[in-house]
Amino acid sequence: MSERLARHFAQLRTRGESALIGFLTAGDPNPEASLAILSAACENGLDVLELGIPFSDPTVDGPIIQAASQRALKAGMTVAGVLTLARRLRQRTDIPIVLFSYYNPLLQYGLPKLAADATEADVDGFLVVDLPPEESEELTLHLPPGRLPLIRLIAPTTPPERIDQIVQNAGGFLYLISRTGVTGSVPASREAIAQLTARVRERTNLPLCVGFGIRTPEEAAAVAGLAEGVVVGSALVQLVATGTPDGSGTAHQVAEAVRRFKKALRARSNQ
Repeated sequence: MSERLARHFAQLRTRGESALIGFLTAGDPNPEASLAILSAACENGLDVLELGIPFSDPTVDGPIIQAASQRALKAGMTVAGVLTLARRLRQRTDIPIVLFSYYNPLLQYGLPKLAADATEADVDGFLVVDLPPEESEELTLHLPPGRLPLIRLIAPTTPPERIDQIVQNAGGFLYLISRTGVTGSVPASREAIAQLTARVRERTNLPLCVGFGIRTPEEAAAVAGLAEGVVVGSALVQLVATGTPDGSGTAHQVAEAVRRFKKALRARSNQ
């Protein structure tokens, strides 16, 4: 686990609080507006930022995040642009920044250069949604051990023997997909999430973070007692989609939403 991720999860653990992990697409609706929106989210309660690298064929994502990728790509966002945005954002915040991507843009960028530039940008890891463990060594060989972990995903359909395989080389935290389907879909029941976290917790000491379909502060609070982190994506990205094309005013809306989610998680920790 990166030192920054480890430190932040440890601090939250001492308070009995789950991390609020927020996903936003880099460059949406344009690079400058995106920086303001991301800064507002980080300054108003996010514990970890998932910074999405826009991709033309985001198969795991639902329509809200698909549209965000298209807006960012149309505005000229590239992998190099995302790293520049992350570098600028790091000057404003110390929270962990995880780059969320599909594998093709990273491979096209060049893996040795990617690792060097991500280290220089001071990000804290990668989450690559379409890179299975069997194929991931091509990337991990270039990532500084412990400095840039590759965060792995586990689904409700993942069998026990495969969970064992995944956690062996996992770092940072484990992203538990709460239900089958795409991002932004209807959330799974608390019982189903509890069963998934219990299966995984038997096999690892890494923080467990649950995402896909968590759309309201109430839903986040319901999950908070089961995992070390709760991932909110489409609910934040939708605010960017409904904002003005230049992003004016959107940063304030995102900040307000982050504060509501964080308040709900803190209230849950005090129960």
